[in-house]
Amino acid sequence: MTDRASLRWPNLRLLWTFVRPHRRMFVGGLLLGLLATGSSLATPLVTKRLLDSFGVPGATTSAVTVLVILLLVGIAVGFAQRLLLGTMAERVVLEARSSMVSRFFGATVPAVTARPAGEMLTRVTSDTVLLREASSWALVEIVNGTIAIVGVVILMATLDLPLLGTALLGIAGIGVAAGLLMPKVAAAQRDAQAAMGRLGGMLEGALRAVRTVKASRAEDREGDRIVDEARVSASFGIRSVRLEAWAWTITGSGIQLTIIAVLGVGAYRVSSGALAVSSLVAFLLYAFQLVGPVAQLTLYVAQLQRGVAAAARIREVQLMEPEPDAPATVAVLPARIEDAPSALELRGVTAGYGDERSAVHAIDLTVAARGHTALVGPSGAGKTTLFSLLLRFLEPRDGELILGGVPYAALSHRQIRQRIGYVEQATPTLPGTIAQNLRLTHPDASDDELWAALRRVRLAEKMESLPAGLDTELRDTAVSGGERQRIALARAIVRPPDILLLDEATAQVDGITEAAIHEVIRDLSARGAVVTIAHRLSTVIDADTIVVLEQGRVRAQGSHTALLTSDTLYRDLVEALRIAT
Repeated sequence: MTDRASLRWPNLRLLWTFVRPHRRMFVGGLLLGLLATGSSLATPLVTKRLLDSFGVPGATTSAVTVLVILLLVGIAVGFAQRLLLGTMAERVVLEARSSMVSRFFGATVPAVTARPAGEMLTRVTSDTVLLREASSWALVEIVNGTIAIVGVVILMATLDLPLLGTALLGIAGIGVAAGLLMPKVAAAQRDAQAAMGRLGGMLEGALRAVRTVKASRAEDREGDRIVDEARVSASFGIRSVRLEAWAWTITGSGIQLTIIAVLGVGAYRVSSGALAVSSLVAFLLYAFQLVGPVAQLTLYVAQLQRGVAAAARIREVQLMEPEPDAPATVAVLPARIEDAPSALELRGVTAGYGDERSAVHAIDLTVAARGHTALVGPSGAGKTTLFSLLLRFLEPRDGELILGGVPYAALSHRQIRQRIGYVEQATPTLPGTIAQNLRLTHPDASDDELWAALRRVRLAEKMESLPAGLDTELRDTAVSGGERQRIALARAIVRPPDILLLDEATAQVDGITEAAIHEVIRDLSARGAVVTIAHRLSTVIDADTIVVLEQGRVRAQGSHTALLTSDTLYRDLVEALRIAT
């Protein structure tokens, strides 16, 4: 089997990378397991000694005492092992989740958005649970179980070789059957995990658009589509369960048949005088001891296969493309961008996503240090791509970007984003209080600064009316779409940035919200740079410079009046949106 759930060395080595930081605890759990195995292996021999000592004064008491000690040791060691491995497993899960969360926020935006958020969520939740089981108990018990089986076989050999041969024949048959079934179990489990990831992505997307689903009367259709994916996942799960049931049944029945065969051969040898009764009892106890390790090996191998597949899915997240490191020597930006010759420059910039064709081509553009620059154009013209470049969410394939006279290549991501405020089209608010949302960009901002920002977007009165004020949880508050838009804008201007980027800031907003946004634009553009994207041209008519984009290129730029005269595409956009001229 060549898939990522197979127990080949590269896959096991990948799983070991999660365990290696905790190898001391792992080895401790392994040694405790070996101690428990040794205690268990000694019990049949002590039992044989007990049977052989009947009639010998004091010998019986001694043997019983040893059995009690072995029992207590087994109990204590089992408790310590479970505690140690359980703690290690939780630490492995915590580190895996922490590393994925860190990579989510440290990766490039295209890498993060390439997969549905719901699918990424399953990797942090369900996949780490599978990793926990595989990285602790499965690995340790497979090693201990194998050693226990070898130890039992060796001790059986010291008791009677013909009986050992009978037992080994049965074990060999069980091993062949398990070897044929377990790869199929692994494949079914891998497919079930993949289907679960798709299910999470579909459900997350549908719940995010629940209003649209209901308004479209598509509840049943969307529900059926998601349930169909759940059925696919369930079918793989059922197939895995069916195969595991066969493995368990074959293993269990094979062991029982082996014990029956051993009992029959042993009874014959006892009756012929070739074997003592005490030796047969000890051999049978060892045979019963085989039941646990052999059956558990089937279980733990299945767990290990699930864990290996989960580790591969987690590693995919950990290997997501990170944002480029800061240059070895970082340049210093001017204290005030508004004093620079220009706020932003793009010189021959070409960029795109992945291996797809370029989204913008040879862009030459200068954004003044003060004033309002508006980007307009049909959908797909490259407006959002330009914003991604300005925020360094996307790296150019060719050309150069300059901030305040300093090339982007000489600056860190943090330096660039410290000078640029951004309000994205979806204007998301994060789980938490209003204050926590407003402090996202400036966590040290005072309450006075927060209230000042809210007043600028005409939202202070609304927030003051809430019982908990700024400490109100957003999810518990009836905040309208327009109010969320204004909260997002207030967040960006808690401390006014040198450059403010607004992506569709006035799309689908009420008059109050639009007026508040226009007021902020006018205020900030008088002392810094504001760049807007809008399909509603009413928001950019008063812009100092309007840049018309088409098919990833700058088609024209100028004032509203000049473009109405000189550019047909701009006139068509104005006419289509019925904007008074």
